[in-house]
Amino acid sequence: MSEATASWWRSAVFYQIYPRSFQDGNGDGIGDLRGIRSRLDYLGDVLGVDALWMSPFYPSPMDDFGYDVADYCDVDPVFGDLADFDALLADVHERGMHLIVDLVPNHTSDQHAWFRASRSSRDAPKRDWYVWRDGKGPGAPPNNWPGVFGGPAWEWDEATGQWYLHSFLPSQPDLNWRNREVREAMYDVMRFWLDRGADGFRIDVAHYILKDPDLRDLPLRDDIGETGFKALGEYDRYQHVHNKGHPDVHEVFREMRAVLDEYTPERFAVGEIHDFDVHSWASYYGKGDELHMPFDFSLLWAPWSAERFRELIDEVEAAIPERGWPNHVLGNHDETRLATRFGRGAVRGSAVLLCTLRGTPTLYYGDELGLSEVEIDVERQQDPWGRRVPGLGRDGCRTPMPWDGSEHAGFCPPDAEPWLPLGPEAGERNAAAQAADPGSVLSLYRALLAYRRRSPSLRLGDYAAIDGVPAGCFAHLRTHPGSPAVAAAVNFTGEPMTVPGLPAGSIVVSTGMDRAGEPVRGSVRLGPHEAVVVEAG
Repeated sequence: MSEATASWWRSAVFYQIYPRSFQDGNGDGIGDLRGIRSRLDYLGDVLGVDALWMSPFYPSPMDDFGYDVADYCDVDPVFGDLADFDALLADVHERGMHLIVDLVPNHTSDQHAWFRASRSSRDAPKRDWYVWRDGKGPGAPPNNWPGVFGGPAWEWDEATGQWYLHSFLPSQPDLNWRNREVREAMYDVMRFWLDRGADGFRIDVAHYILKDPDLRDLPLRDDIGETGFKALGEYDRYQHVHNKGHPDVHEVFREMRAVLDEYTPERFAVGEIHDFDVHSWASYYGKGDELHMPFDFSLLWAPWSAERFRELIDEVEAAIPERGWPNHVLGNHDETRLATRFGRGAVRGSAVLLCTLRGTPTLYYGDELGLSEVEIDVERQQDPWGRRVPGLGRDGCRTPMPWDGSEHAGFCPPDAEPWLPLGPEAGERNAAAQAADPGSVLSLYRALLAYRRRSPSLRLGDYAAIDGVPAGCFAHLRTHPGSPAVAAAVNFTGEPMTVPGLPAGSIVVSTGMDRAGEPVRGSVRLGPHEAVVVEAG
């Protein structure tokens, strides 16, 4: 693919911002849109990302911190207002960057005007905008579907004598996407933000929006015995074949794509798709007429193993349709920080992988500093999932961004109380300290992104794994017509190794000592946990 015909999002590096935790702009201890706006120089000039994805900032009771939307077409006062959004977007675009917003189409808050109308009576005009059903008997819900956040996926409504479906919290009722009016209302929501200039959407739990129309019971998993159910949790007892990912969902994504295609320049959508069957997952590309990309989460849950990473990457590469484009995710607002999940020794190697694999990388805020998961005392925990199902809380990866060595690490004023406590690393592992340290994780990311921007092979080139490398090493080659080939080699182990099969050239980025410019003649010596990027020539 030539530079001239490439879509902007193919060569971009995305950066996820969790607004509550990025920067407090008004002194209340909670991050907001003005705070994000004040840090754009860091994102564009210091770090060097190309596009931002903001988690929800809509009006919300905050039962799930914005993923329970009470109004899709406004900004919650805790984050600012629509003028703040417009100013942020204008500044993003002025810097040549892009901004996508989080669309939450599966469910609303129970405080949304649509649900209040739906709940008012069985004869309400919006009754069918949500999924209401009679139960199987007194006190028995319509089926055995569990909620992701614990308990059944059905809530009894005493006033109207029916149950409503909620795949997540009871305060997050599921919309009925089989109702044409619901679809058109949500497409109008998309147009509201696109008309304001947003560059597209990250679509929350995208595959949940259409379920089995007959609401059939879920079968139990057949790969575990009864003794395993308690350990796995209620949700994991079942095969989730009816409560999400019904084949009809592809029609919806084609319609969403048509809405995006109404706009120029090109607008973009990436979907949160948790599907462990790689071919089913790849079907969400459609024929180039559905999602531009479904997020690939396979590496998130993999062990830190060179062999396993190669296997998963090759599987995804083989499954993606010809015109599809991969993407890679190693962290987000739902997962334990990668430095804790993979181990401290993996922080730099994972940076090299994320920035050199074929596709569009998405970087989670703070991972460019190598932040660890923060242990949050029970009395300070905020996440409703963790409150309902102990041990599953996500607060530890959502703590405030540490900017400098001052009190509260520059996230909020000294006299404010951060909404979540900062981690003990903030004093040394903060943006200011790392920007001044050429050996820091931040400096590594800066070097990787700067080189990626200069290299068509990394931005748009083909991928091939390199065979014949030692156990514990993963190496791959990126090639693009008219551009020098680029190879990356990552030592996943704590032992040194010699890696053959690399092109002759020189090292351009390394994670160990400064090796830039070091010649490579077919092989390279890697230290423990070291990774290098080699340019042929």
